[in-house]
Amino acid sequence: MCSVKISQITFTRFVAAMAIVISHFNKDLFLYKIDYISNLFLRANVGVSYFFILSGFIMIIAYHKKDKIDYLEFYKNRFARIYPLYMLGLLLYFMTRYEMFDWYKLLLYGLGIQSWIPGEAMILNFPGWSISVEFFFYLLFPLLYNYFYVRKNKMIWVFAIGLWLITQVFSNLYPVYGAYEGPHTKSHEFLYYFPFWHLNEFLIGNLAGIFFVKNYRQKNYDLQVIAVFFLILLSLMFVPLFYHNGLMALLFVPAILLISANNGWVTRFFSLKPLEYLGEISYGIYITHIPVLYLVRELLKWQEYTFSIDIVFVIYIIVMLFSSAAFYQFIEKPMRNLLRKIHFAKG
Repeated sequence: MCSVKISQITFTRFVAAMAIVISHFNKDLFLYKIDYISNLFLRANVGVSYFFILSGFIMIIAYHKKDKIDYLEFYKNRFARIYPLYMLGLLLYFMTRYEMFDWYKLLLYGLGIQSWIPGEAMILNFPGWSISVEFFFYLLFPLLYNYFYVRKNKMIWVFAIGLWLITQVFSNLYPVYGAYEGPHTKSHEFLYYFPFWHLNEFLIGNLAGIFFVKNYRQKNYDLQVIAVFFLILLSLMFVPLFYHNGLMALLFVPAILLISANNGWVTRFFSLKPLEYLGEISYGIYITHIPVLYLVRELLKWQEYTFSIDIVFVIYIIVMLFSSAAFYQFIEKPMRNLLRKIHFAKG
């Protein structure tokens, strides 16, 4: 098995996060006025699929040398990594949306179970729906690792691929046969945000990780990486399929594997410290980008500034990058280190 630090993959998280940020900003932005380019951002929710697949991949890379995962230790580490900024996003949200305070919604969001309830998935700081899905993955991962991955049980491959196929069939037939009622409905939230329809992405990421650690060979894959990148762009620009629930695994998995094994100039570029740092702060970008947008809008309105939508976008991006870096340095890292020092009594 390999021992490898794949820092070059970190920057790709920033790219996916920024695509989602742009998609949530404003459809009057200049990028939406360019034919076909606009399709990239209209379908930028596939960035969340990339996060789910990459999360599954990274879990295997991080734990593949262990004979067994300790459940409590794993949950503690995942809680320390995810939860502080998850709740910070909520606090920032209430700074401009305090009238949305609701004890029931706060309970759902705080427990990370909102995505399980169609009609509630997008409550409060709505990017939190995907963290709710991640909590589901984290709950399952030690079980999957201890009983399938360590024991090399091939049935998990059959299950993961079968689940992927079932999910693709369901995702494409559900809207066609009248059950789907359109955006902002419970049926929409069931189709797009229900955790079970994303499980295939995490499992496929796990299997990609297992394949990688067994077959890792460093090589120059620059041309292949560029080719897969353009295939992803062309698919999103020109091919009108339902990409949200794992279909893009067909391209995302090769991209992750090739970038992770590459030793060419693409890797050297992606591994530059400033770009790697952008990847490190990408979680903060993703989970706080909506409340930060609301805060920027309120500040501009309070100061009675009237900029064009494109200028507002530039101001927003600058504020968001600096605030995400501050959240990473002064909240995410310190809280993660503090929480990880907690030890559970054995026996």
